[in-house]
Amino acid sequence: MLPLQGRSFWESSPPMGPPESLTRPRKNQAAGRRKRRPRRRLCLLKGCEQRFHPRHARQRYCSAECRAKAEKWRRWKAQQKYRISDSGKQKRNGQSRRYRERVKSRKLPEDEADNEATRVITKEDFFRAHLRPARLLRAVRAAAAKSFTALLFARLPARRGASSGARAALETGAH
Repeated sequence: MLPLQGRSFWESSPPMGPPESLTRPRKNQAAGRRKRRPRRRLCLLKGCEQRFHPRHARQRYCSAECRAKAEKWRRWKAQQKYRISDSGKQKRNGQSRRYRERVKSRKLPEDEADNEATRVITKEDFFRAHLRPARLLRAVRAAAAKSFTALLFARLPARRGASSGARAALETGAH
């Protein structure tokens, strides 16, 4: 190096090391190490944007719920980007093609089901909704000779236009 007026460059620069007295800090340095807390910031989740004190410098969301929502959004966004790419389109088209093939193979057994016999509703099933519960039938005495029809249709009103005598014709016998 070229000497500068009899001294080298390193000798002419101000001292860069620690202060002369380690027990007493310099005037422009703070006394001791203070732990600085990051200042308040806004939550980065769109729609939340609350002010919060972060616990560490890289914290971007105010709560665990906001972090979970942000992660869900990031996964959704990555899926959208992938589906736009050529490899994503090919994979999605393959999935759609396989789904259409599965649906076609499912439809064949349904055509064979048309040849089956028609389902018949028996009289027992048809009248089951009009029957009285067993607890109400217990009150009816066996000695009282009433017809089965009278028990079944006791509370049903007669058809419109029918006289009261039309109902009496049903109660001809006990059996």
